[in-house]
Amino acid sequence: MAQKGDQLDQETFSCSICLEVLKDPVTIPCGHSYCMNCIKTYWDEGEKKLSSCPQCRETFIPRPALVKNTMFAALVEQLKKTGLQAAPADHCYAGPEDVACDVCSGRKLKAVKSCLVCLASYCQKHLQPHRDSSTFKTHKLVDPSENLQDNICPRHGEVRKMFCRTDQKCICYLCSLEEHKGHDTVSAAAERTERQREMEVIRQQIQQDIQDREKDVKLLQQEVEAINQSADETVEDSEEMFTELISLLQKRSSEVKQQVRSQQETEVRRVRELEEKLQQEISDLKRRDAEMKQLSDTEDHNQFLHSCQSLIRPLTHSSSISIRPLRYFQDVAAAVSEVRGLLQDILRDTWTNVSLAVAEVDVLLSEPEPEPEPEPEPTLRAGFLKYSCEITLDPNTVNTYLLLSEQNRKVTWMDQRQSYSDHPDRFIYRPQVLSRESLTGRRYWEVETAGGGYVAVSYKNISRSGEESGFGFNDESWSLGFYSGSYDFRYNNIQTSVSGPLSSRIGVYLDHRAGVLSFYGVSGTMTLLHRVQTSFTQPLHAGVGFYKPGDSAEFCKLK
Repeated sequence: MAQKGDQLDQETFSCSICLEVLKDPVTIPCGHSYCMNCIKTYWDEGEKKLSSCPQCRETFIPRPALVKNTMFAALVEQLKKTGLQAAPADHCYAGPEDVACDVCSGRKLKAVKSCLVCLASYCQKHLQPHRDSSTFKTHKLVDPSENLQDNICPRHGEVRKMFCRTDQKCICYLCSLEEHKGHDTVSAAAERTERQREMEVIRQQIQQDIQDREKDVKLLQQEVEAINQSADETVEDSEEMFTELISLLQKRSSEVKQQVRSQQETEVRRVRELEEKLQQEISDLKRRDAEMKQLSDTEDHNQFLHSCQSLIRPLTHSSSISIRPLRYFQDVAAAVSEVRGLLQDILRDTWTNVSLAVAEVDVLLSEPEPEPEPEPEPTLRAGFLKYSCEITLDPNTVNTYLLLSEQNRKVTWMDQRQSYSDHPDRFIYRPQVLSRESLTGRRYWEVETAGGGYVAVSYKNISRSGEESGFGFNDESWSLGFYSGSYDFRYNNIQTSVSGPLSSRIGVYLDHRAGVLSFYGVSGTMTLLHRVQTSFTQPLHAGVGFYKPGDSAEFCKLK
């Protein structure tokens, strides 16, 4: 037991670097203790000159100040008086995962360095000659390595000190005289220097790339903050505006309710007063009739003649009550319904603008991913039909001389004015009409025509009166006209002649995002009449117009 205790003391107070009893013991921050000179030399002569613990490998930055552990020093002095000699601690012996000292006999200690000249690894004790003797000053010491034999040429048994640039491999001197003769060979050290220089250049580039990317990351982080802030502000503003709108609608609803109830009370009171008056008159007439009947039954002539004077006075006839055929409050409901329809139209027509504005939020990155190639415009009708959409005409925009039919898909110019209610969206000057649907993305539709006219697309806010309200007479609409066997295209009041076989059916293809608008003559084949390449800034609406009464156009149902 005493021997085991002595062994424990030896291990406890031994330096794992020199394997001797601690001299001027110092304790570094990780808790391990060493001789002051041993740990200082270990740090000064280390391969990477890092301040790390030889046992646990913990690294200290900056290098800690070395201060003598006075308590350890006192204990060591006490042990020295007992003749204690240090023995290697178990944790200094090489394990399966460690590089063993090539000099140790029996149980080998861990190697602390490997020599590229000797091609051997040494523990701290057996490394000492390399540190003390000038003979080994030129030897290259590295961290312990198990692959030292890879530096030996298996054919000649020589150290591979040469590098063949032709075959890109390390060789020995004899290899350079034999199978690598005539090749571009240099010393391994020279090649290392060259490669090291190239590596430094690449590292500089890498460091610059890292800095550039860190700047980009910072910009992206700022962009995320800006996006989040903008989105939060937009949501907050939108909620506030919708809340105001809802509050306004609730206020108007309350006002209508209050007005209806007030008018209801007034009218009911008037009717009740008249009813009470009539009831009183009925009661008076009944009483008078009873008195006259009672007098008629009397046999006394004098009494009859005396009393009848007051009873046979002329009757005062009330005028008959004339109840007008009223709809009471139905007109109010109709007016509210009209307001609801207007609001629905506004929300439907303008909501696309809101959705489009949200969809078009796009952060331009410094290195954007390449966008996918846009799909080409179809050439066959079957290809166009993939993008077909159903178009209906908006009664609120139709000119008063145009008649809508076929569930608002057909329009005809009539001789007589039609009975449409007033609406701010109605075309006043031109016999035109716009579609109810707003169009974005890729869309295709066909119009069957009879007579002359023009097929068009237009922004919603096109003028409704004046010469400039005509499709193609402004910069907010594009139109293809057909009349007397010829076509013409008009935009911003500039007319362009268009050639092509006349067809009663016109196909219109729109790629809103790509800014493409194409007009086709549709018969047995698709004939391109005119194509526009521009940039659309708002959703579009389909439209038609006419040159003379009797002309008509119908938006086709496509399968």
